[in-house]
Amino acid sequence: MAFSKVLIANRGEIACRIMRTAHHLGYRTVAVYSEADAGAPHVQMADQAVCIGRAPVADSYLNVAAILAAAAQSGADAVHPGYGFLAENADFAQSCADAGLTFIGPSPQAIELMGNKRLAKLRMAEAAVPCVPGYSGADQDDGVLAAEGAKIGFPLMVKAAAGGGGRGMRLVSNGADLPAAISGARSEAENAFGSGELILEKAVIEPRHVEIQVFADSHGNAVHLGERDCSIQRRHQKVVEEAPSPAVDPALRAAMGGAAVAAAQAIDYVGAGTVEFLLAADGSFYFLEMNTRLQVEHPVTEMITGLDLVAWQLDVAAGEALPLTQDAIKFDGHAIEVRLYAEDPYLDFLPQTGTVVAWRPSPEVRVDTGIVEGQEISPFYDPMVAKVIAHGRNREEARRRLLRGLEDTALLGLPNNRGFLLDVLRHAAFADGTA
Repeated sequence: MAFSKVLIANRGEIACRIMRTAHHLGYRTVAVYSEADAGAPHVQMADQAVCIGRAPVADSYLNVAAILAAAAQSGADAVHPGYGFLAENADFAQSCADAGLTFIGPSPQAIELMGNKRLAKLRMAEAAVPCVPGYSGADQDDGVLAAEGAKIGFPLMVKAAAGGGGRGMRLVSNGADLPAAISGARSEAENAFGSGELILEKAVIEPRHVEIQVFADSHGNAVHLGERDCSIQRRHQKVVEEAPSPAVDPALRAAMGGAAVAAAQAIDYVGAGTVEFLLAADGSFYFLEMNTRLQVEHPVTEMITGLDLVAWQLDVAAGEALPLTQDAIKFDGHAIEVRLYAEDPYLDFLPQTGTVVAWRPSPEVRVDTGIVEGQEISPFYDPMVAKVIAHGRNREEARRRLLRGLEDTALLGLPNNRGFLLDVLRHAAFADGTA
């Protein structure tokens, strides 16, 4: 499983982030890029770069054949998918293996299993991981779903089994609205994910979204690296993430962490993964889904543990054992991350395009980015341009430091959500730790 040259099948800040650690560990790196990204920082940062197609993602960053051809052309012997794009595509992971490439991630089987909410929930229930009461059956007849929904009781959630990001999801408060919710969710799921398969879950009212970072190696070892609270969301998309959660004490952390490790072990997981839970006000928690990749918000975990998660990914993919046991993993202070987007809060947060006239990130906080002054922000990709992260001895110090760092960060040339992020961080409800 030894490798020496890593192709990063991604772009932007995560491609740059992976390259920094890969270079530090002595690996050569290969960037892939679309025609729209020819001058992007990740292209300049890599040891080699290969153009994989036109700007649309279907012609470039989702083009498996072009990425595999780039690996062959460059002599890469490993592939890191980052997050998004092909990161949770089981067929891509299998194609990498078939081409003799080390895929820096879990097995295709684990990706496929956890990519389907219905099958994942069934496997988690078998592993005694707490799950929200609901229906995850194979019979998808509308009448069966309506009857099962009545058994569960209201309010309940109708969810796309193959989905995420809030698409194919409906909150139903009474039985009369259930048939229309099933029909609407199924139609939306088919359009978004190519599958109309649905699950039903009892609605956990005003929950927190708390996720556990897990890591496992090929030697049978598995640990958790604590939790992240991702409850501050807009349209089911995370806006602010922090570690640890203001709502989790050591006993609850141990319980949730134990459940997350059990989830990973139940599917013979290898690499970095995140087990997401709904945390109710009474301290009960329920399995939501498992992301079989590195998360956007991994920096907050790195800052409270002092660990490099990408380095762990590379080491595990190379066949090494995890460097720490559970007892040796310590947590220090508090970290908070915000996502800086090229979007207009005054136009319903619509993504924005244009030239980055000025980009001056604060030197006092961690800024993970993939932009430079003069760069064009195109309409073809996710509008996130940077992540701004601060660490403090406690939550309030981290919040103050992040406020200062964000205030001292300049992004000019196109509308962005910096002011919105500052408003969130200053809000009394956020300051006191409620969501």
